[in-house]
Amino acid sequence: MDFTAARARLVLSLRREITDEGVLDAVEKVPRELFVPPSQREYAYEDRPLPIGHGQTISQPFIIALMVQAMELKGGEKVLEVGTGSGYQAAILAHIADYVVTVERYGDLADKAAAVLRRLGYANIEVHEAKSRLGWREAAPYDAIVVAAGAPMVPQELLDQLKNMGRLVIPVGSRYEQDLLQVVKNDDDFTYRNLGPCRWVPLVGEGAWDDVGDVNP
Repeated sequence: MDFTAARARLVLSLRREITDEGVLDAVEKVPRELFVPPSQREYAYEDRPLPIGHGQTISQPFIIALMVQAMELKGGEKVLEVGTGSGYQAAILAHIADYVVTVERYGDLADKAAAVLRRLGYANIEVHEAKSRLGWREAAPYDAIVVAAGAPMVPQELLDQLKNMGRLVIPVGSRYEQDLLQVVKNDDDFTYRNLGPCRWVPLVGEGAWDDVGDVNP
C-alpha cells in the first residue's frame, strides 16, 4: 500500500472543513500507519477510529484535526494532551507546538506510544503515565490543553493548569455522547465555544468519571 499517497488523499479530504494550514501540514507529515496495530494498517488513512487495545482507539483524523485547530497554535507553545492513546495526536502537536506533555492512564499504551515517538525522532514530547489528578501539574502552566476523552463537566483541575488566554479543548457531556468545547481562560473568566457533537471514551480521574460510571465529587 502506498501510505504516502493515502496520507495525501486524507489531507485533501480534511481541507473541506479544516482551514489551519499548520494542522494540515502536520497531518501530512505524521505516518499514521505506524501508530495503529499491524492488522489495522491497511485502514490507517480511512477517516475513522481504529482499535488500539483496552477499549481505546486512535481517533478519527478529522476530529483530531478539528481539536488541534481549536487549540489555535501558532508555534512556540507548551501544550498538554490528556489521553496519549497511540501517540498519534501528540506527534501532530509536536510539529506545531514547541513542546508537548502527554499523559495516558494505561501504562502499556503510554510505553508503546513513547517507543513509537522515540523511533520517529520526536525529541519535544514527554510521555507520562497519568496520576489520579487530571493533567500534569509538574510542567504547568500550558498555553493549550487538549483532552482525548469525554468529561461530565469542564474540570477545574485542568483550567488551573492553563496560562492566561490559554485554550482548553475538551468533550463534555454524558459517558456516551458529548459536545466538543473550546474554553478560553481570561483571568478568572472563561469563554466557551461549542464545536459540535462528538463521542469519546470517558475521562477517568479526580474531577471526571470514576471507574464504575459515577461522577466524582
